[in-house]
Amino acid sequence: MMVKIDEKKCTGCGKCVAPCAEGAIKIINGKAKVVSEELCDGMGFCLGICPEGAISVEERHTVEFNRERAEAQPRKKDISIHCFTCGAGEDTSYLLPLRHNMQSLWVCTRCLPKLIHS
Repeated sequence: MMVKIDEKKCTGCGKCVAPCAEGAIKIINGKAKVVSEELCDGMGFCLGICPEGAISVEERHTVEFNRERAEAQPRKKDISIHCFTCGAGEDTSYLLPLRHNMQSLWVCTRCLPKLIHS
């Protein structure tokens, strides 16, 4: 499985970069691009966060995912990512991507049970 980015739909907002923990996506010349196929694990955490629907996952032959190389990528914090309920950032809480009321949002693990059970 490999992430595919439709450059015609991509606006270069960069919201897909931080959810890609492996560092496979970067903004280049104003568009999101998969910079290395061996860094993409195909999990698609970037998928639901794209406001333009420019990202999909496709099954195709590619290089094997390289976990060691992915783990060696520098970690970047995105201060725009925070829990839509309590405002906690990724520096203090585990955050998960979430679709809620037709929006792509982030929620922390402390607030998630309230959403599920209310």
